[in-house]
Amino acid sequence: SSMAGLRICSALVTGANRGIGLGLVRHLLRVSNPPKWVFAACRDPKGERAQELQHLASKYPNLVIMPLEVTNPASIQAAAARVGEHLKGSGLNLLINNAAILLNRTLDTETLEGMSQIYTTNTIGPLLVSQFLPLLKKAAQGSPGSELSCSKAAIINISSNGGSIDSIYGWDLLQVVSYRCSKAALNMLTKCQSLGYREHGILCAALHPGWVQTDMGSSAGHAPPVTVDMSVQGMLNVLSTLSEKDIGTFLDWEGKVVSW
Repeated sequence: SSMAGLRICSALVTGANRGIGLGLVRHLLRVSNPPKWVFAACRDPKGERAQELQHLASKYPNLVIMPLEVTNPASIQAAAARVGEHLKGSGLNLLINNAAILLNRTLDTETLEGMSQIYTTNTIGPLLVSQFLPLLKKAAQGSPGSELSCSKAAIINISSNGGSIDSIYGWDLLQVVSYRCSKAALNMLTKCQSLGYREHGILCAALHPGWVQTDMGSSAGHAPPVTVDMSVQGMLNVLSTLSEKDIGTFLDWEGKVVSW
């Protein structure tokens, strides 16, 4: 398939029970050379919002579902320990920080609580999840060659062009100030991670999945143009091509550069 360049032994996706996260899990399981382990993390794996994920797990023995609340360090630590147990000494190749929330608020209706909640999940979460760093480092060390790639070790942050300060995309449709601020900050975090983790052989980049037909994407009352399958297939194609030159970049699901 067009993802032939992506050869990973293990991947972890946060916010994996629906929308883009679920799509990523589904596609990773179905590629021609699937990972030995796909870890699907979400807040409530046993809840009704995770039924599709549970159904997939009954068909794919390489899918491991685990509880993970990205705003809770103890929850992250427990998940990292479980992933480590499954990997038995090999590392984690790919960490996709996808978990995010959106509140449809305007400048006039944003609040301290709302802003804090969004920022904690969308920006601080992907920082805290770097507790998986030892497993990512292990994957980088265990991978031959010095070239950085998603097949070796990578942190991919699912961002949004809504966080682009340059283009301020879709303002007329949706202000979502807190969401935009959280994604602009996530982009800076990605840049910092790319600089800090490069020496460990870990590639870090941010991806804009497109405006996708999910519960979150449709919350503005408009029909988004991109399906989950189109977005996910595109993003995985992009991941399969990432290399040294793409460290700390912000790309969309078709591989085009998104301006900061």
